[in-house]
Amino acid sequence: MRFRFVAYIPLFIASLLPQCAHGGTSSFPRVLVEGEELTYNVRYGFIDLGQVRIRVTSKIITPTFIAYKSKAYIDSYPKLPFVDLHATFESLIDSSVYSRAFTGKTKDGEDWTYARYTFEYDQQRIITEVGYRDTLIEKRDTLSTSSSFQDGLSLFFFARDQLTSGNKMNIPTIIKEQKVSTYINFGQYRTSVEIDAVDYPVGVVQFEGKANFIGLFGLTGDFEGWFSDDDARVPILAKMKVILGSVTIELMGWKRPGWVPPRGAGQ
Repeated sequence: MRFRFVAYIPLFIASLLPQCAHGGTSSFPRVLVEGEELTYNVRYGFIDLGQVRIRVTSKIITPTFIAYKSKAYIDSYPKLPFVDLHATFESLIDSSVYSRAFTGKTKDGEDWTYARYTFEYDQQRIITEVGYRDTLIEKRDTLSTSSSFQDGLSLFFFARDQLTSGNKMNIPTIIKEQKVSTYINFGQYRTSVEIDAVDYPVGVVQFEGKANFIGLFGLTGDFEGWFSDDDARVPILAKMKVILGSVTIELMGWKRPGWVPPRGAGQ
């Protein structure tokens, strides 16, 4: 069995968030900025497995809501033994930082598979479909819902938006076409962390949680996150469990107008 680092990326992107009533705000939170691009290194012990690159690509206006489109690119490093993986996640995120649509595509070897979710909140349902490439649908299903849900990418932004809420909560999330729950404790604990991309300790807000489900390849259990202690709330560092131990996801590059990682207190 191959050890595929994409197995834990959905948790980094999808198990970090709090729950609030579906609705909207008149303006978008500062964590959604068109053109932002964040790049992360994924490490298992001392082995660098690959990169995750997350971009906010465009603003979308529909008759019923306004949203931002975001895309995540996941790639294993070339010549890494037993791993040759490429994936993309694409999410449409509205002003309340909930998902309106999601598409995930994964290539393992020569095979492409996809999952697509359409969130029809006005009809209290989520349409899911999975298949091969973009057109060969293997299975379609309808999930009922009375509240809003997150997908594996929109949660990345919702976690940032809710970072300083101080709440303890369970989060409605779609993982592997199933409605699941993730517990998060946003305790507003401020500290600093060191990463290779910055030559000073970065000021962060730390939180912790537990995935109450089993994801791909046994991804489950406790995790920790450290997001920048400023309005941007950029994820700086994350640690979580996978079937073979634990992995670290660390910020290695960024493009965001006017943003630099904040210094930790006393730095």
